[in-house]
Amino acid sequence: MKKVIELIRVSGEPRPHEQRFNISAQRTINRHTARRFGLTIVHSIELVNVSGPAVLKTPEMQKLLHLIRKPEIAGVVVREFSRLIRPDFFRDYVLLHAFQESGTLLYLPEGPIDFNTRAGRLMGAVRAAIAGLERNELRERIWMGKEVLRRSGKHVGGDSTLPLGVGYDRFRGWFYKPEAQKIKEAFLLFLSGETNYLKISKQLGFNDRTLAGILRNPIHCGLRLIDQRRDPSPSALRTKPDGRTADRPKIKRRPDQVIRLKVIERPLVTEQQFNRVQRIAELKKQTHFAYHPTIKSPHLLNGFLRCGTCGSRLRNSARGKYYVCNNRHWKHGCTSRCQPRIPLERVIDQLFRTQVTDPAFLRRLITLRERRRRARKNRNHAIDLESSLDGLEHKRERILDLFKARLITTKERTERVNAVCRQIEAHNEDLLQEPTNERLSQQHLTDIFRPFAAWRTSRKEQRRNILRTTVAAIHVVERRVVGLSMLLDASTANRNGGVTVRSSMMPFTKLRNCHVLHIKLA
Repeated sequence: MKKVIELIRVSGEPRPHEQRFNISAQRTINRHTARRFGLTIVHSIELVNVSGPAVLKTPEMQKLLHLIRKPEIAGVVVREFSRLIRPDFFRDYVLLHAFQESGTLLYLPEGPIDFNTRAGRLMGAVRAAIAGLERNELRERIWMGKEVLRRSGKHVGGDSTLPLGVGYDRFRGWFYKPEAQKIKEAFLLFLSGETNYLKISKQLGFNDRTLAGILRNPIHCGLRLIDQRRDPSPSALRTKPDGRTADRPKIKRRPDQVIRLKVIERPLVTEQQFNRVQRIAELKKQTHFAYHPTIKSPHLLNGFLRCGTCGSRLRNSARGKYYVCNNRHWKHGCTSRCQPRIPLERVIDQLFRTQVTDPAFLRRLITLRERRRRARKNRNHAIDLESSLDGLEHKRERILDLFKARLITTKERTERVNAVCRQIEAHNEDLLQEPTNERLSQQHLTDIFRPFAAWRTSRKEQRRNILRTTVAAIHVVERRVVGLSMLLDASTANRNGGVTVRSSMMPFTKLRNCHVLHIKLA
């Protein structure tokens, strides 16, 4: 009797209720095939949790390719052709070449295939292509079925994929667990100005590395947002070193595929509170001194001041006695003078202490804005500036791509990026000078400046907390405040009079979830 090798493969973890392709069913059919063709099974190789395109990466398959080179091995027995291979790339057909080179037959229940014959070569290539196509179609059908459930508000994964503090069952739907109250406390602490993830985590018992992700999940304001999916392309297949299936990388969904549903009627926090936290967290992600989690600034305004001439940040100089524009040390840089720290801080303290909460001051701001809006000659200048900002951001990304491809040196990358960043800062400062077409209401300004009502009685750290949650930048020239960039989200702006907001760059990267209202003061 001819000696053969038995091959059993299942793509996932074996499940007892799936009888067609599980291990015991395949073994039974292989034994029947061996008896029918008078074969003796001398080796049995099992591939568990191995995808069809990854069979060549497993040590078991390498062992099989070694065994079939022996003269006494006549063939390999499988339940069906797809158990041997489901190719995604032409390089996967090297497995069939190994069978052809060793003269090994592939025994199926319907009969053997000899890859050294013309009919066998044709049949093997066609059946391998069909097996690969079936796999792609099966995966797409499964994804579409799950997608229908997701769009109806159901959860298609296991309990291990649920967010912390959130539960789901078929009868109750989505609900919050008791531990979700700690997440609510984390949101309230963040809104109070405590933006140090490490401190919040220690206080509430979270892992500080996961707290940022928890605060970004919109399920805590009752919304189920699915804007990513596993990459279905063949090149995205990931395997472990032993060839077992690993998670595919995630990619962004197309806009028409994004799912956003209200699944919990009584959320932990309101949508407005959630948006505020995202705005603060996005600004914190930038390498901004004022938002650094471990550095405590000796000066109140460190990290918030910007040059009203070129838009660059102001840094401390001469042992903290002056604020100096970062662009002064560049050739053909900013020509603004050094600004004494103490007089400038007094001016800003007076602004936040009394002026921004004074109705008469707010009315003057609105009048000034209206005059500038009427006197503006070029109505499309703001649009041109925003378009230029987009182009500069793309230029910066191209420079970084060149550096990653090792086409430019580190020095060239730094020089080019710094030049682009200086242009971005200048454009942002020009954008501050450009009034919008929409009118600004006094009620809207009152809502924006309401947190400063507590400025007079607050201590230094409390004042920095107020600045973190409300101010993106304070623009100063010659010890005068010429403008403020106030943080707000688009939904709040639209709800308060339809004020146009523009994406800010703090310092050189667009804030995706943060919008800034530019207010000209002088």
